[in-house]
Amino acid sequence: MFLPRIIPVLLLKGKGLVKTVRFKAPRYIGDPINAVRIFNDLKADELVFLDTDASRENRTISVDLVRTIGDEAFMPFAVGGGIGTLNQMEVIFKAGAEKVVINTQAVLNPRFIEDAANHFGSQSIIVSIDVKNTLFNKQVVKIRDGLDKTKLAPVEWAKRVEDMGAGEIMINSIDEDGKMQGYDIELTEKIAGQVGIPVITCGGAGCLEHLRQGFEQGHAHALAAGSLFVYHGPRKAVLINYPTKKEVSKLFTRL
Repeated sequence: MFLPRIIPVLLLKGKGLVKTVRFKAPRYIGDPINAVRIFNDLKADELVFLDTDASRENRTISVDLVRTIGDEAFMPFAVGGGIGTLNQMEVIFKAGAEKVVINTQAVLNPRFIEDAANHFGSQSIIVSIDVKNTLFNKQVVKIRDGLDKTKLAPVEWAKRVEDMGAGEIMINSIDEDGKMQGYDIELTEKIAGQVGIPVITCGGAGCLEHLRQGFEQGHAHALAAGSLFVYHGPRKAVLINYPTKKEVSKLFTRL
């Protein structure tokens, strides 16, 4: 039976991990390498690390940190944050990352997606799409960690991203980020129904049932979350966690 990948998404700010709500109010939650070691023990499928300040500060995610993560991580991992050239990607891959996540530069220079896919292979390229609801009940793509609005519609942009050679698309709902009330299922379903490449849904998961909904109703190929895997209990105590293989199997064999 096919089981979707379950992916913790860890946000980097400086040398620490943070968690946000709707891309704002970052809360420090710990050391990234300690988190990697715990996720090793918990046998996570994959990890994604995103430097939330990199694009705004016109730099890339720290290569030294990527190398340290690569030395520690037993599972595949992807990194993102300010990546805008093939040379930067090459350095990051050599440091140990299996995939890169691009967002802002993909919008500013769509040809970059095609160049990256042709050079490194589509399987190495994840395009992240941050989506925000407007006052007029429309959804738009935003860049630079949600600061800048574009004129792009999420579904049409996702289709174009696929055409340019991306291997995966990660959909992140800004409005649901950190609220732990569930994914934007409608958005996920729309995009998954219009593209043929894997879709990772992110933003809003607060319990294992939300993961099931993202897979069953949203038709996502992979389920990503931040708060779900770093918080515990109603007071949101910081506790790195991840479902066991038995829990995952039970969750999805109910379908």
